[in-house]
Amino acid sequence: MHIPLWLLFALFAMLFFGLTGITQKLATNEISTELSYIWFCVAMLVIAVCMFALVPLDWHVRRKIIGLAIAGGVLNGFGCMTSFKALEVGGKASIVVPLCYIYPLVAIFLAVVFLHEKLTGTAIAGIALAVVAAFLLSQERPTEPPAPG
Repeated sequence: MHIPLWLLFALFAMLFFGLTGITQKLATNEISTELSYIWFCVAMLVIAVCMFALVPLDWHVRRKIIGLAIAGGVLNGFGCMTSFKALEVGGKASIVVPLCYIYPLVAIFLAVVFLHEKLTGTAIAGIALAVVAAFLLSQERPTEPPAPG
């Protein structure tokens, strides 16, 4: 059986994002959202420097494309920052992380609206299941305070 290369990359991304969610929660248990995010950015900077040093890049691109790439980075940064904050203020990793990482639902909607992409019945069913799963994950029974003594 031949596994497409794109699928392997997507599966690794899923693994890395899952590990990211847990490390975010562990970090925000000990330090502030802001400090956690600064160290997150430092790590990204190290990766960027390594790519700059090791990968030949074509710097001849239109300004519009550079602007879109920068906008994507800024929006990703705000998304990361708010997910850190959700964890810091008491959100459970098992709830916050899945909710934050179903952001592709927003991308799907925007792709349909702005890129005129078409959805199949299977895709619509998958989207509906993801929305139901997010709703079910967000339902939490109140915990009882520990008994005194």
